[in-house]
Amino acid sequence: MDILEYGKAVCYSGYRKGQNPKGEVPTAEQIAEDMEILVRDGYRYLRMYDPNLHARRVLETIREKKLPLKCLIGIDSDPEVNNEKCPFEEQHYTEEELQQHKKRNDGELEKLIALVKEFPDEVVAVSVGNENTPPWGAHTVPEERLIAHARRLKEALDKPVTFCEGYFEWPHIKELAKEMDFISVHSYPYHYGDDVADSVAVNKKHYADIKALFPDKQVIFTELGWSSYNTTPNYFAVVGNERREIIPEPGTPRRASVANEKRYIEEVEAWVEQEQIIAFIFEAFDELWKGPKSNSSECNFGLYNEERKKKW
Repeated sequence: MDILEYGKAVCYSGYRKGQNPKGEVPTAEQIAEDMEILVRDGYRYLRMYDPNLHARRVLETIREKKLPLKCLIGIDSDPEVNNEKCPFEEQHYTEEELQQHKKRNDGELEKLIALVKEFPDEVVAVSVGNENTPPWGAHTVPEERLIAHARRLKEALDKPVTFCEGYFEWPHIKELAKEMDFISVHSYPYHYGDDVADSVAVNKKHYADIKALFPDKQVIFTELGWSSYNTTPNYFAVVGNERREIIPEPGTPRRASVANEKRYIEEVEAWVEQEQIIAFIFEAFDELWKGPKSNSSECNFGLYNEERKKKW
């Protein structure tokens, strides 16, 4: 029997122009506007990444307005080991710095526990982290530490516990999977170089593979998405255990487009609704703070733009 009942799901970070996780966060009024949009579109689950002020304001809004929304909330861990294979940055943290990261991660876990205890009706499940085990990751956390965090959450809370990780990584973290109440998968045909016409078939295969790997667990997607815009036709793709930049042949149509995003989202949402698979679409709104340029692909995965206008 599934732990979570089916419902439309979306990843939510409400940061607008001039806002970011380390600076100004959305106001209660802005969050209420966002929640109204998402409820109107039929979403019932939200995924948030940190037990921070932004998440608190979201939970307060859901409670005060009695909205039909439930949240999956996790922590965004700092790296606990240096990853020499990380393509985004050279990691040369000292042992002292890594110990500080561990202490900070433990602290974030306790913040999550306190937040969930304060809002038990608004939180449906918790996550021990997000993409902490890929060979190319910038926030690597050892499996044994993730297991310890899972056990701490189970000890402190009466909520299902999961871990949000990519399709390619789950076969390598089976001990962690044993601790999970359900398995949360990220699957991005956009990043794998698949044509948009074939992308939902890729998601279907990934779901079937992970379900076969963990037949006694509910499997959901905690990230599926497609970018609507990029400055160049180039894109980053997962190739084997590496994440590298792909430069298409001249004249190749851009992968990142509103038309492709529309097609992918409509097709994948139709499939998961038919199969009653929870799938958090990445993401609700564009986050222009994420990239050095607001028109890079990572900034443009939203169903809505930063002005809260639907892209199609």
